[in-house]
Amino acid sequence: MTETAPIECLPATELVARYQSGDLSPVEVTAAVLDKAERLQPELNCFWGLDRAGALAAAAASARRWATGTPLGTIDGVPVSIKENVAVRGFSQPSGTAAKFDAPVETVDGPSAARIREAGGVIFGVTVMPDYGMLSSGVSSLHGITHSPWNPAWTVGGSSGGAGAAAAAGIGPLHVGSDIGGSLRLPATWLGLVTLKPSFGRVAIEPPYMGRVAGPLTRTVDDAALFLGVLARPDLRDYTGLGEQKLDWTDVHSPETGVAGLTVAYHLAGGAGLATDPEVAASVLQAVELFAAAGAIVEEIAPPMTEKYLADLDLFLRVRSLADYEVLEPARQAMVLDFIRDWVLAGSGVSGTEVLRCYQSIQDLRAATVAVTAPYDVVLSPVSPVAAFAAEWPMPTNDAATSLDHIAFTAPYNFSEQPASSVNCGFTTDGRPIGLHIAGRRFEDLAVLRATHWYEQARPSAAEPVWPFHSVGQLAR
Repeated sequence: MTETAPIECLPATELVARYQSGDLSPVEVTAAVLDKAERLQPELNCFWGLDRAGALAAAAASARRWATGTPLGTIDGVPVSIKENVAVRGFSQPSGTAAKFDAPVETVDGPSAARIREAGGVIFGVTVMPDYGMLSSGVSSLHGITHSPWNPAWTVGGSSGGAGAAAAAGIGPLHVGSDIGGSLRLPATWLGLVTLKPSFGRVAIEPPYMGRVAGPLTRTVDDAALFLGVLARPDLRDYTGLGEQKLDWTDVHSPETGVAGLTVAYHLAGGAGLATDPEVAASVLQAVELFAAAGAIVEEIAPPMTEKYLADLDLFLRVRSLADYEVLEPARQAMVLDFIRDWVLAGSGVSGTEVLRCYQSIQDLRAATVAVTAPYDVVLSPVSPVAAFAAEWPMPTNDAATSLDHIAFTAPYNFSEQPASSVNCGFTTDGRPIGLHIAGRRFEDLAVLRATHWYEQARPSAAEPVWPFHSVGQLAR
């Protein structure tokens, strides 16, 4: 649909080709992206800040390079947004919470921002997140509520919800998010987007933490691959990083044989938490059947998550977040979102022994995930057991006691350090997007992207997003 899309909505791959041909200028594209961001911000509420002057100056420099045939890299002149918790010089990092409203302005780019600038990318803005990144929604004590461009009554997911909303609305093609339990993939599934949660250490992040990764939110697999070729360059500040990598990120198109002979596992239940909605299960099963019809060797498996693993992970993360909460003065504690406060305070009084037991349980989940998935090239499942919920709800259950009951499909792969993608595979009867989760073995990021690209090209037209580029609330179906 790119032939009729406005220039600010074009994929990065097309922008680069048209910069090279001289058909488009990075300046006109960046100006169009900024204009749209400013126009839709009152409705979507997806940006923490925009940098019009800096972005237009960077775009002008890019235009001069393209005019002399000397682009800096593969995304030279392409507009990019970055999530609030990824350092960008000139912006503060309040982590979505009013308790940190006066966070200092960053003077040094974090790894993702540095790699983007080195490749000529134009950073035009910073996107919002919920309090401390610990909600799967766009609800923030600092920013308010972020709304879906599909329908403002629906959640954008989280915690990379601002990035997701901008991507789905066509406010530029490339957006950086992060993920510690589903924070890239949940916005992707609820907004119809493409993402890859890369193998742990593949994309440098600061500070690194168990299970935490940065990655792309885009509308196409080709754009995600193009972007990963930039983001996956090393940075010594991430002491868990994989270092220099010999990967051809452009090699994501399946061979002529497609997925024939590929060993594919699938599961429709998460193993813990919420039951899978029938509409979600039906869409994912149709995708599984498409793989089978194309010659993949398909087998159903039991999910790696269990109720015990999920409960232990929940408690561990509560205590981790409690540490952030307890360093605040009482007046600032009162500024934290009530839902988050209730969630973290349930971790009060937990002994060090209990925390270590939960940590070991996470390692057991990691081992179980690797063991159940190792025999297969890819594993298919829903991303979330449910489709998008109400925008004003912090979590799908709207209950701090069951806050993480929706991450049984996504979280195992954070802690097993395996790559996992989301790509749209259908819609509910009322038009809410449904994502297909495709996970692979550790370090086999390209294999996951190839399977994701194959499905993106093979899926029925009814599963293809018709993006709400022109107005908020323009539904796909």
